[in-house]
Amino acid sequence: MTNSTQANVEDTIEIVNGEHKGKKGKVLIVRENSVIVEIGHNKVRDEPIKTVVNHKNYKVVK
Repeated sequence: MTNSTQANVEDTIEIVNGEHKGKKGKVLIVRENSVIVEIGHNKVRDEPIKTVVNHKNYKVVK
């Protein structure tokens, strides 16, 4: 694994690659190769904005 500090549920991460680069979010689910992260809230639909991020494409924010 290239990311030595894999995130856990409730951790805050910053995305370092991809479409959402630079955004921060809260980890909801940890999978074998990725995490599911809430990166915002859609006020129009009143639902969370979620995305899937590979472990090598984020860093844990302390």
